[in-house]
Amino acid sequence: MARVLVVRAHPFDSSVSRSMKVLDAFLEEYKAVNPYDRIKDMNLYEVAIPEIDRDLLTAWKELSKGVLFDQLTSRQQEKVTLFNHYTDDFLSMDKIIIANPLWNMHVPGRLKTWIDTITVAGQTFRYTESGAVGMVPDKKLLHIQANGGLFDGRDPASQYIKSIFRFLGVEEISQLFVEGMDTYPDRADEIVADAIEKAKQLARTF
Repeated sequence: MARVLVVRAHPFDSSVSRSMKVLDAFLEEYKAVNPYDRIKDMNLYEVAIPEIDRDLLTAWKELSKGVLFDQLTSRQQEKVTLFNHYTDDFLSMDKIIIANPLWNMHVPGRLKTWIDTITVAGQTFRYTESGAVGMVPDKKLLHIQANGGLFDGRDPASQYIKSIFRFLGVEEISQLFVEGMDTYPDRADEIVADAIEKAKQLARTF
């Protein structure tokens, strides 16, 4: 029985979003094949995610100097607790599924903010004399991304996702692109339908 974290990085559901439509098709097939897996489905636009800001940076500095947690401001305590929650949640998972659109050649801002909460020195990577080393090689990642144009995995967003999870030590990375709907608008439905079939195939082995 695997623990699976689904990360939705789109404010709309599958009735509007193509990336979410393909994700939902994947999950339907995945659940049929893996009925006992525990799946946590999280939409980043429906939860609070703390940005690395002055409160967090100051709190971490104070804590590193030995200041007690309850001596931080209430705002700092809230943000540190929430940040740590996402880190711990990620560490408890076996498989990660991320779905997002390509916006302005990058991932949505909330996805970047969430990724900051799982990229933590000493927990998901560590520094060594020969460089940084990832600490979560046992996890699997599936990344689903919808692109209006055709990039074949060479766009900055998909490269970023792949690079950051490689940095964390993840070795099993799959990426599925739903792309070309704006390049070929008359074929948009066909492109999405083809991606859905690919998603179902992936679900049987992921």
